[in-house]
Amino acid sequence: MSAIVIFILFVICLLIAVPVSISLGVVATLPGAFDGSFTASASYVIRSMLGGIDSFPLLAVPMFVLAGILMAHGGISKKLFDVFSYFLGKRTAGIPCAVIITCLFYGAISGSAPATVAAVGSMTIPLLTELGYKKDFSTAIVAVAGGLGVIIPPSIPFIMYAMASGESVSDLFLAGIIPGVMIALMLMFYAYYHCRRYGEDKERINAKIDALHEKGFFKVLKESLWALISPVIVLGCIYSGVASPTEAAVISVFYALFVSLVIYKTIRIRDIWGILVEAMRTYAPILFILAASTAFSRVLTLMQVPQLVSSWILDHFTNQIILLLVINLFLLLVGMVMDTTPAILILSPILLPIVMQIGMNPVHFGVMLIVNLAVGFVTPPIGVNLFVASSLTGEPVMKIAKKAMPMIGYFLFALLLITFIPAISLVLL
Repeated sequence: MSAIVIFILFVICLLIAVPVSISLGVVATLPGAFDGSFTASASYVIRSMLGGIDSFPLLAVPMFVLAGILMAHGGISKKLFDVFSYFLGKRTAGIPCAVIITCLFYGAISGSAPATVAAVGSMTIPLLTELGYKKDFSTAIVAVAGGLGVIIPPSIPFIMYAMASGESVSDLFLAGIIPGVMIALMLMFYAYYHCRRYGEDKERINAKIDALHEKGFFKVLKESLWALISPVIVLGCIYSGVASPTEAAVISVFYALFVSLVIYKTIRIRDIWGILVEAMRTYAPILFILAASTAFSRVLTLMQVPQLVSSWILDHFTNQIILLLVINLFLLLVGMVMDTTPAILILSPILLPIVMQIGMNPVHFGVMLIVNLAVGFVTPPIGVNLFVASSLTGEPVMKIAKKAMPMIGYFLFALLLITFIPAISLVLL
C-alpha cells in the first residue's frame, strides 16, 4: 500500500469525524494488514504505541496540565491581571496590553494555549466589555494572545517536539523566550494602534484603575507576588540545574496547590478531586494521540516516507528562501486543520531532515514549527482558541476570526522574522 493512499485514508477518516487517535491507529495498521511481508504488523503497531508513551520527559505534560488547571481554579490569572493593570491601566491601550501580558505570564504557568484563553478570558473579557471595549475585539485579543501559551516556556508542544526530534527540552524552552516576548510586543503595538484609532472610554477605565490604586501598590503587589514568581520558580529550577523539566513540572503542581490552598485560599480540599478529574479528561486524549502518532510515524519511517518527501521537496525547491516559505505555508495549512500534538509528531520526522540538509538548527526549526501551529489556534476551521473564546462570550467563531485577522498578520510577520533570523531563537542558547 502506497504512502499516498495512507494519507488519503487518514484525511477521509478526519473528514467523517473519526477521532484523530483512532484515525492514526487505523491507518498505521493498514500497510501490515494488506502486505504480510511488511515489517509493521498489528503487534508491532501496538508495541510502538506503548513504547511511545514510555518516556520520562513525557511525564511533564500531565503535570503542567494539572498545574494550569489548579491555577485557573485558584484565580491566579486575576492576580496577574491586577498588577499589570495597576501600572498600565491609565495609558492608551493599557488594559488590552495588560491582558496580553497576563496571557504571556499565564502561558509561562500552564504551557497550553486553550488553557490560557479559558483562564484569562473568563476573567478579562467581561471586564473589557464593561470598560467600553467591543466584545468582538475583547474576545479576539484574548484568543490571539492565548497562542503565546505554547511559545513561551514551559510549553507542552515544545515537549512534544523534543519527543519527536530528540532535542533538549531545556534548549527549546530557552529558544521560545525571545520569540514569545517579541510576538507579545507586536500584539501590544496593534492594541495601541486600535485604541488610538477607535478611542477608549477613559472615564470608566480611570474609575476602575483608581479603585485599584486605592488599595495601594504594596497591597496589590503582595496579592500578586505569588502568581508573579511562579514561572520564575519553575524555569529557575530548570536552568539552575536543580530539576529537570519533568521534575520542575511536578514542582509547579505542588506550588500551585500550596498557593491556591494556603495563600489565596481560592480552592478547598474537597475541590481537588474534581480538579484531578478535569486534568485527566484533558490529558487522556493527548495521551492516546501521542501513542497513535508514534506508531504512525514509525510506520511512515519504515515506508521511507520522510526520505521520499525530502527528496521531492529538495529536487523541486532549490532556493533556500523559497523552500522555507513553502514549508511555512504548508505548516500554516496543517495548523488550520489538525491539532498541534499529532501535527508535531507526524511532521517533525518528515520535515526535520529537510531543514537540516539546508543547515537549519533543529531547535530553530522547532520554534518555527510551534509558532506556525500557534497561528492555527486562531484560524478556522479547527482554531481551538476561537472555540474556547466563543464559548466564553457567545460571539460567533467567524466574527472573532475576522476581528483577529490584523493580529494574525502581526503573528505572521513575527514568524517571518523568526524563520530568517535564527539569532532570535538561538541567542540565549
